[in-house]
Amino acid sequence: MPTAILSVHDKTGLVEFARDLLAYGWSLLASGGTARLLRDQGLPVMDVAEYTHSPEILGGRVKTLHPAIHGGLLARPTQADHEELLALGWDYIDLVAVNLYPFEDTIARSGVGYDEVIENIDIGGVTLIRAAAKNHARVTMVCDPADYSLVLKELAAGGVSAQTRQQLAVKGFLQTAHYDGIISSYLGEVAKK
Repeated sequence: MPTAILSVHDKTGLVEFARDLLAYGWSLLASGGTARLLRDQGLPVMDVAEYTHSPEILGGRVKTLHPAIHGGLLARPTQADHEELLALGWDYIDLVAVNLYPFEDTIARSGVGYDEVIENIDIGGVTLIRAAAKNHARVTMVCDPADYSLVLKELAAGGVSAQTRQQLAVKGFLQTAHYDGIISSYLGEVAKK
């Protein structure tokens, strides 16, 4: 059974996407508020903390940063990699739906404090994007809710194509580059003051 991990700030279209993944026979992992939303909608979902046997810590700052998650994303489609995961009690993760904390929107608000700005620097989401995008030969990475329909259409036709996985990976790396550029520009301006 293929597995998807869902960890999104922007929950637009998420419930419908998750419902369709379930209909196609997928199992779902999710973190924090994403898991709560899906569960509230009656969808079966396993919390990342249950899967990793490691609780969310530091007020939710650390949720998905765990070898069970990143091993499942980065494992190659080889017998050796798969056996190593299984021996640890984990398995492949085949799809990531992730989007990032709204850093750009946060710094655009008037009167926002520095501490709030810092809390809106996403770490786990960027790491999920990079891991899934790096391993796009096997993993589908979706960082934009507008792409849910494309992914579902291809799943309905038998699976997400290599070309689409590569295009989505490029989109992910563009997003993380843009995100890091905004953060570094902001922090550079603050340092000048």
